[in-house]
Amino acid sequence: MSTSGWRENSDKDIISFISDYKYKGVTYTICTDIAKDGMLQGPSADLYKEILEAIEINLIASGGISSLKDIEDLREAGCEGAIIGKAFYEGKLTLKELGRQC
Repeated sequence: MSTSGWRENSDKDIISFISDYKYKGVTYTICTDIAKDGMLQGPSADLYKEILEAIEINLIASGGISSLKDIEDLREAGCEGAIIGKAFYEGKLTLKELGRQC
């Protein structure tokens, strides 16, 4: 797991890491699967679902999103939101499509 803008590595697993911050009062978190970020190969919906089953937190997913189906998969996993970067910049998703999805 990487933290601090991906500059620091940690031996701690993601669920323990988020749980520690939840205990300190954090209610929202952004989680990026850095192996998928910018790859447009789909998000890690199973990972986000695992996190949300273990911790009651508002999770914003990031990394790999390339289609409206990916966004629906994240919604079904329980994610509060999603960061859509490269798919938007490369025209794979438009603001009009995203507006209909919300």
